[in-house]
Amino acid sequence: MLAALIQTTSSDDPRENLARISTQVRSAAHDGAGFILTPEVSNCVSSSRKHQNAVLQLEQDDLSLAGYRALAAEMGVWLSIGSLALKTGDADGRFANRSFVIDPSGAITARYDKIHMFDVDVTPEETYRESDGYRPGDRAVVTDTPFGKLGLSICYDVRFAYLYRALAQAGAEILTVPAAFSPVTGQAHWESLLRARAIETGCYILAPAQCGTHSTAAGKPRKTYGHSMVISPWGEVLADGGTDVGTVFVEIDRMKVAQARSKIAALRHDRQFEGP
Repeated sequence: MLAALIQTTSSDDPRENLARISTQVRSAAHDGAGFILTPEVSNCVSSSRKHQNAVLQLEQDDLSLAGYRALAAEMGVWLSIGSLALKTGDADGRFANRSFVIDPSGAITARYDKIHMFDVDVTPEETYRESDGYRPGDRAVVTDTPFGKLGLSICYDVRFAYLYRALAQAGAEILTVPAAFSPVTGQAHWESLLRARAIETGCYILAPAQCGTHSTAAGKPRKTYGHSMVISPWGEVLADGGTDVGTVFVEIDRMKVAQARSKIAALRHDRQFEGP
């Protein structure tokens, strides 16, 4: 299967982002990709709760999700929508950061809500409190495709190795890590974390990323690291999207997963132990 990772610079306008990313998806499909992946918060990058409340929608009403479902059916491809920011109807008003897998008929085959919230102080000037605006998920997700079992995750999840081990031990062969990574933490940790998750699990890692400076009508502007990346089940960097908008292509061969796991069968070597 030829996979394509979309790297883009989403704004805080969902309609604009849908149009831009749809053009990239169509181009990737015309170039032969059968599995196309978009980054985290493909529909809206914004730090303003007021603006998000104005433009975001419930899943059943979301124009981006409807558009991508129609696009998958039109192009006859599998789509991994890295995530969409969605209203939930929760009493506290928090949103969901939700990933979707869409099959070539346009049907949703899997949903995953980001479990780990990015509540960090990268520098005194760069702080994030994702849990203020988003409610965390509580369920890991693996889903079947003709080209391998997918294990779903989103961005900050990548720092929590136990999630990926659970996904791999549940049968995942390909792990998706759509992201909107900070440039500071991206430069320091992005590649190392992705390679570690591949090495530990013997899985492919497909990590489509946001990049550049994101234009916003309200709230603080944001920058993201880019470097959409594909890591082999042996831990090799197969592709790096750099820092500009574009598309990364890679052939996925599930036999490479079996080969890596036959050499080092670490997923079968867990031991019970008492805590310190």
